[in-house]
Parts: sequence; structure tokens; C-alpha cells
Amino acid sequence: MDKVLSNYSSLFEAEKKVADFVLDHSTEVIDMTVAEVANDCSVSEATVIRFCKRCGCQGFHRLKLDLARESDTHGIKKDIPNELHANDIGSSIRNILANKQEELQETLAGIDPSQCDRVLNLLQGARTVVFSAVGNTIPIALDGAYKFNELGITSFTSSVWENMLAMLRTLPSDAVMIALSASGESKHLLYMVDCAVERKIPIIAVTNHIHSSLAKKSTYVLRSVSRERMFFRNHSFLSTRLSMMAVVEILYFLLCSRKEDSFHCIDVHEQSIADEKM
Repeated sequence: MDKVLSNYSSLFEAEKKVADFVLDHSTEVIDMTVAEVANDCSVSEATVIRFCKRCGCQGFHRLKLDLARESDTHGIKKDIPNELHANDIGSSIRNILANKQEELQETLAGIDPSQCDRVLNLLQGARTVVFSAVGNTIPIALDGAYKFNELGITSFTSSVWENMLAMLRTLPSDAVMIALSASGESKHLLYMVDCAVERKIPIIAVTNHIHSSLAKKSTYVLRSVSRERMFFRNHSFLSTRLSMMAVVEILYFLLCSRKEDSFHCIDVHEQSIADEKM
């Protein structure tokens, strides 16, 4: 289900019809044929197959197997309500909470421990870490750079992409880039990524789309899951970044536990700003 949501914005209109049907009838699809799904969606069977492949499945049968396995693993938890009612704030809040919990759980469950270990080793050995982002992902980059600097890991970011691009051209070869993008297709971010590739700087991507241009150019990919489209199916925006921030938090906590002087660095930082607090 989260693969469908993550790839939704990149689908063609006919494929989105299939995606909407799968999102609304995931249990029923397990027992349907490709012809039945195509008929109910008013699309061709070829469109259904293309949709499956664009979501990372080799075919419709593979999609059904994945849906069945997911259903067995999560049981009724997959039947998460996605209605928002202006006249029922309490119910709406509970629905948002349920979806956010699922979003975070799927994000954390999808992180491969062995790959995460390699990412942590890379960050520990880096002289400089650059957080690169554009648009509404910039706040996560700012927060990540602040957290890493707290740990004594020299980190930079900028809200001006041209400044980031210039910075990348002066970095040493033992620097590391953390690129943040929900879509993985932000043009200005990809300019920065190309610069990092040219300078042989390793890239850690945090993105919703594991088949995006950013993911393909990166050394490591950490996938974040977004479920906003469960609430706003007819809109193209994905404006919240809770799961992406959670990935940065995970790296921060794990580095904190690994880096021997991390607590000393945090204490020094807290002492340096103590006079600014009431």
C-alpha cells in the first residue's frame, strides 16, 4: 500500500485509476483477476500491468501476493480510517494519529539494518556533512545540520540552493551529502547531486520514491513513507515531512550512541547557549 502511495504522483491518469481502486479495495483485489480490475477501473489490462511494474511489482500476481502478505502481517490494522470531518474534530484527530503511526512504523520497518550501519560508518568518518534540500524540505535540512553539529560533526546547509551548489564545489573528498526530497525529482536538488557525483562525494538520499532520479544517483537510499494522499486523494501536494524527519532523528540517535564524545559535545553546546535561556 505504501509503495502505491509513494509512486502515486508519478503515475499516468489511467494508472491512477488503478491505484485508487487498489487503495480502496486492497482486500478484494487479492481475489480478483487482472481483467476484473481493468473492467472495474475502465482501463486496459496493459494499464493494470504497467501500474504494477511502476510500483515495483513484476506483474499483477506479484502485486496480489504482496497485498496478501501485507494483510496477513498487519491484519485489521491496514483498515485505517482516512476521513476528516470538520464537525467531528476528535474523530479526525484520531484518524490522523492512526495514519501517522502507520507512516512512521512503515518507515522504520523499511530501514535495512546492514545498510544503515554502512551509512553510520560513512557519517562517522566524514569531515563534513552537507544537508541538501529545496522547498518545504529545507526545515528538515536545517534541523539535521543543527543536530549533527551538536554531536561534533561539522555540518552545513542553506535555504538558497545556489549557495549550496557553490559550497559543494569547495568541499573535500571526504565530505558526505544527505539529500532530502519527497519526490526525488526536484530540479535544483538534482543539480547539487550531480555536483556531488562529479566530485565523488557519497550521497545518502532520504526520499519517498525509491525509483526516483535522486535515488538512482545516490550511494545509499533511506525511504520515508507518506500517507497524506490517503486524506487528499485528488490533490498533488505532499506537504508534511514527519517520516522524513524521523529518518534524520534515527541517524542522530544512533550516531549519538556510537560517537564516544557525543555527550560531551552536546554538553558543551548546551553550556554555550545556557545564558540565552530564561
